[in-house]
Amino acid sequence: MNFDLKDKTALVTGGSRGIGLEIARSLLKEGAKVILCSRKKEGLEAAAVTLKKSEALTLIPAHIGKLDDVDALFAAIQEKFDHLDILINNVGMNLITPGIADLDPGLWQKIIDTNLSGTFRVCQKAALMMRTQGFGKIVSISSIAGRKATPGMGIYGIAKAGIEMMTKVLAAELALFNVQVNAVAPAMVRTDFSKPFWSNKELCDHVTATIPMGKIAQIEDVVKPVLFLASEGSSYITGQTLVVDGGATAI
Repeated sequence: MNFDLKDKTALVTGGSRGIGLEIARSLLKEGAKVILCSRKKEGLEAAAVTLKKSEALTLIPAHIGKLDDVDALFAAIQEKFDHLDILINNVGMNLITPGIADLDPGLWQKIIDTNLSGTFRVCQKAALMMRTQGFGKIVSISSIAGRKATPGMGIYGIAKAGIEMMTKVLAAELALFNVQVNAVAPAMVRTDFSKPFWSNKELCDHVTATIPMGKIAQIEDVVKPVLFLASEGSSYITGQTLVVDGGATAI
């Protein structure tokens, strides 16, 4: 499928590996100019090698959990490109956590800051740019953990639920400025991020048994919906979360 993203400028956060890296690869393939953002410069440089150091690729190290880093990131985007067509919010961090009653508040803050507050900071900056220019696409990676309480993933799920509501709020606020804001919520995806889950056969079998399609998602199963929501094909879709879970939430 051709998504026709030629000459579009796209920012991918958390883009040095996993889903973010593959989204960046696909955006480049579709003709976009890609700004890859991640915390560590070494990770970005390794990603650039994987992506064959394309001239259409710009690397900007930034920790989206830090306001100063986000300010510097968007200042660099403004200086080099003067606009931003597409934002892909892909940063995500999860730690297996105890129940809320037994949770260390510091752990709560760490997970919320990375997954929700960081995404808010980036969305706010992108929204200001896109509102001024009169166009834009924002796509955030959520999770079905934001829709269904999952043992050990409670705080992560709360953060992802927040992202889905933020998607709706931003969509309503930016609709008249020709900015569409959507999200993609996968179930478990076979990445290094989720390896502790799918590499455990007993746990993997348990998860697979809850999916009507009988298999865990591959990265490309998530990338294609993201590209659709970043393309003109979704110009009348906003405020939505596209669930990519093999039917897990249908039963």
